[in-house]
Amino acid sequence: MSPHPLLDVDQVPDLESRLRAVGEVFRGVGALRTQDSGCVTYGVRLPDGTRWCVKEAITGPAQRSLDRAWAFHRAVRHPVIVPHLHRIAVRDGRTATVMPWRAGEPLYGPAPADAHRSHPDRPLSRFRALPVPRILGALDRVLDAHLAVEAAGQVAVDLYDGSFLYDFEGDELHLIDLDEYRPGPFTLAADRLPGSRRFMAPEEWRRGAVIDIRTTVYALGRTARLLLDAGDDERAFRGTAAQLTVVERATRADPGERFGGVRELAAAWRAASQT
Repeated sequence: MSPHPLLDVDQVPDLESRLRAVGEVFRGVGALRTQDSGCVTYGVRLPDGTRWCVKEAITGPAQRSLDRAWAFHRAVRHPVIVPHLHRIAVRDGRTATVMPWRAGEPLYGPAPADAHRSHPDRPLSRFRALPVPRILGALDRVLDAHLAVEAAGQVAVDLYDGSFLYDFEGDELHLIDLDEYRPGPFTLAADRLPGSRRFMAPEEWRRGAVIDIRTTVYALGRTARLLLDAGDDERAFRGTAAQLTVVERATRADPGERFGGVRELAAAWRAASQT
């Protein structure tokens, strides 16, 4: 069997040149450089028609996140989570990871300065306008994936709408860029964790706080609240009163008052959704 042009290569001096030599780079530096991430992500179509995603760290902090992601993906596998299958050494001690390509759009991602995420043409607004059953189906996939995260002893860090890759045509949601997920519990040794203010629990802003599975519960509660709302002002929740009660418990400021873990949250959410 011939070597795979991406999965069977261990080191290259210049990643973009290598990718252009083995296939068609259909997305490159400008299109998929995530804001403040320090990474560049490429889409590559090989001659056999298969598509791949390759993410390269170009800064020291980004490399540390990519190393953390590599460890996370060795511990957690789930159909909703796009896996890191292989990594390639590149210049200056950096690496790139190879992932299968998944169709879809991040619900929050790079956009023109005048295109706020609430603009009706933006992916998040289009997602929020979907029929409620489709949104509930996507949320169920997010919860199911985090049952696997919990089972592996990992906690969510920097989960936000940019992590949700949604295929509007195929009605499929996948999780991407979980680079800050890590084993837990742990004590926060910095002034704050990376993440979006809209999704972060109070303890993620407090040096010395314990970050554990209840912090993940908070992020998942915020996910349900924000994706089921018609807008960013959180005044038009499209779910039921029973679902909103689950969200309110999941996002209490005191971790001890939240659900004890993802399994407990998922059970309460699914019971509320059935009623």
